Amino acid sequence: MSTMAWSPLLLTLVALCTGSRAQAVLTQPSSVSRSLGQRVTITCSGSSSNTGGNFVGWCQQLPGMAPKTLIYGDSNRPSGVPGWFSGSKSGNSASMTIASLQAKEEAGYYCLSWDDSLNCPTVLQARGEVRQKPAFPTALGVPRQSHPRAAQLPLFLFNLKV
Repeated sequence: MSTMAWSPLLLTLVALCTGSRAQAVLTQPSSVSRSLGQRVTITCSGSSSNTGGNFVGWCQQLPGMAPKTLIYGDSNRPSGVPGWFSGSKSGNSASMTIASLQAKEEAGYYCLSWDDSLNCPTVLQARGEVRQKPAFPTALGVPRQSHPRAAQLPLFLFNLKV
């Protein structure tokens, strides 16, 4: 059975006004194991000036493709987006859930929100990559035997705070 793994998320606060730019990079929290078909929730936390006071959206970027909107207005899905994607928000924290993790979800994911405190077009971007872990790692090009725990490789989930 294949698994997916989150690489560390990168939180960047980007101001699009001339001469104005703020950046914060956060990684770290807990890790859990998830297999294909299981539920995954990604959380993006901010402040009352961004995620708490404005709508939040989520985008997916497949390798070599332009970003695609998955969720807009906190919890709305555009037509054509599968029902296993859902969004919600509570206070300063927004979440996107993938109800059944699929191999085709190997992509970058972005949380987006306006920020009022900078008084200019600003987005809060939480970028997380989902990558499929190989079931049979190789060393020097020689395949190794399957490990009995290969179906439970870690999926790292990060709670981001500004």
